[in-house]
Amino acid sequence: MRLMLERRPEQSRTMTVASPLIAIALTVVAGGIVFSARGLDPFHSLFVYFVEPVMSVWSLEELVVKTAPLVLIGVGLAVCFRANLWNIGAEGQLVAGALAGAAIPVLVPEWQSPMALVLMLLFGVAGGMAWAAVPAFLRNRFGVNEILTSLMLVYVAQYLLDWLVRGPWRDPHGFNFPESADLAGWHVLPTLGVGRVHLGAVFAVIAVVVLFVFMSRTLKGFEIRVSGESPRAGGFGGFSRPRTVWFCFALSGGLAGLAGICEVAGPVGQLQPIISPGYGFTAIIVAFLGRLNPIVVLLAGIVLGISYLGGEAAQVELRISDKTAQVFQGTLLFLILACDTLIRYRIRVGRRGEAASTGT
Repeated sequence: MRLMLERRPEQSRTMTVASPLIAIALTVVAGGIVFSARGLDPFHSLFVYFVEPVMSVWSLEELVVKTAPLVLIGVGLAVCFRANLWNIGAEGQLVAGALAGAAIPVLVPEWQSPMALVLMLLFGVAGGMAWAAVPAFLRNRFGVNEILTSLMLVYVAQYLLDWLVRGPWRDPHGFNFPESADLAGWHVLPTLGVGRVHLGAVFAVIAVVVLFVFMSRTLKGFEIRVSGESPRAGGFGGFSRPRTVWFCFALSGGLAGLAGICEVAGPVGQLQPIISPGYGFTAIIVAFLGRLNPIVVLLAGIVLGISYLGGEAAQVELRISDKTAQVFQGTLLFLILACDTLIRYRIRVGRRGEAASTGT
């Protein structure tokens, strides 16, 4: 006897909507168990992790700062995943965008002009698009799996960043620390008010609105949806799969690159060996938790932003590892995928050697 997955004849719309909420609730329960196993009061620990990060104006501003890159990357990945294309390398595209955009303040620091900031942002978008173009080309030309190529390019980008900040782009007045000179003047994003909330938050909201309209109201959005659900039907409809690959990778890579340069020109303020706590990977969870819907991705980004802030608060108040946030994020992704699997399939007991009916 063995357990098998059998495709359901019809998926429950109610469970499709409710599954992210169920996954979040189960993640909270799992977190309470983890805290209890460490000898901590689970209720107080969960309060520190999930509630304290939204109880002050300062923490709300920090939440916006951490949510902005997650949403920017997440909406781009949502479009890519909707087309059944698996761009797992947004973290590398973020780094590539940061490097391309930061080339202006590093190489020509004396150029202080609004145009310098505009070009930094454009270079950031172009850098992310260029990095994403590599797996797109390999997918279209040679049929290479984009999961592997996009993921491997993450490490190439990170090592390139590390080499630059330790070598040619290192600040000569930085006491030999591996970092570029601090960005200043028109090389820094304007803030919205007195806190650290910067223009990147506005870009994130604009991206959400534009991509929601694009995916729901335009022919290209319809093409992406059809191509992802049934490439063969898309072919009969005259939709080009290679063009869809190029477009989706360029879009997701460009938004990841924009998030990268916004981080460097915003809260980070310079190039460092590490400029992202893993936003490119966490944005994958954001996209799935948001059901690949740009509006819901915005809400999912807030949830994952809280996980980052909660992880920092837990380190200070509960004296636990900085890996706690990653545990919560990984558990959340696992439960989202588990819920989605059970929406599409039912578990049944079959005899060994019996083939499960999975449909087409």
